[in-house]
Amino acid sequence: MNDFSSSEVIDLDIPDSEAWNDFALAQGWSDGMPLVMPTEAAVARFTAAARGDNQTFAPISPRQVVPTLASLAANAVMAGCKPEYFPVVLAALRGVLSPEYNLHGTLATTHPCAPMIMVSGPLRQALDINCGSNCFGQGWRANATIGRALELILLNVGGARPGVMDRSTQGSPAKFSFCFGENEEVSPWAPYHVRRGFAATDSVVTVMSGEAPHNINDHGSTTAEGVLTTICESIAQPGSNLIYGKGPYVLVLGPEHAETLHRDGWTIEALREEVFRRARVHISRVSKENRESYASTGRHPDGDWYPMSPTVEDIHIVVAGGPGKHSAYIPSFGGTAVCSVRVALPA
Repeated sequence: MNDFSSSEVIDLDIPDSEAWNDFALAQGWSDGMPLVMPTEAAVARFTAAARGDNQTFAPISPRQVVPTLASLAANAVMAGCKPEYFPVVLAALRGVLSPEYNLHGTLATTHPCAPMIMVSGPLRQALDINCGSNCFGQGWRANATIGRALELILLNVGGARPGVMDRSTQGSPAKFSFCFGENEEVSPWAPYHVRRGFAATDSVVTVMSGEAPHNINDHGSTTAEGVLTTICESIAQPGSNLIYGKGPYVLVLGPEHAETLHRDGWTIEALREEVFRRARVHISRVSKENRESYASTGRHPDGDWYPMSPTVEDIHIVVAGGPGKHSAYIPSFGGTAVCSVRVALPA
């Protein structure tokens, strides 16, 4: 991967940032928010920070363009990243380029999905990635710009323009940026990336094409049984893409709910099995037309119930967030997978 080619450098006579942003918007390079100008010097700082990632990238859908490192760095600069964030952006890109992630399908769908990025391991703290209170929200540069950089890459390199190749009916705020960290320090269980087979010392990015988080509010339950009842009934929604039974989802437990579940003896493995068993939609909640439509594609209920995932293994449980009796679940597009990639750092 060459850092620069002559075709990648454009000489512009632009007097200020406002003129730059007007120009970028007119070119179709913008997500609608102000962009940082990707000067040669800035891009060079980012490519230098990515010297540990030496493998070429697969073509990015829908254009099927093989990106150069400089083109990826330019989008990370425009997103407002710091150079040290760039290896995380590259790991996230490698995740969405995994064949099982189904990038082209997730972009062409009318479903409001976006690349969810979760960071586990030591880099969370080194880069000040928010894993605690408001981890899905505003206020952290790393969260906001890492997620935004991936979206800009898919827009500008891949060609996923809204209304053209990105066909989402209504879209989602998650399409601006969707990045958070796992709160390993307060989790009563092993970190997610360790459960996926990585070393505790690895920093790992996990991606899934999903919706924005759906809040699960349970302030009243004081037992695991009560919390589980609320969680499973919240996930079991007939209007969710999960009703098709084709894809994974992520259950993000708030620390207080996680502590209640752990106190009452629940392991991650047991939780996954219980959620799979109970997070189901009764056929009485599904319209006759939809039942017929599902059957025509081979989707049949298990008895009188539609499971919300194909298998127990398609339920992914992590801990993130701060104080408060809230959790969240993140439904996937369906025809996608949860992909984890170790962040390649410079030696």
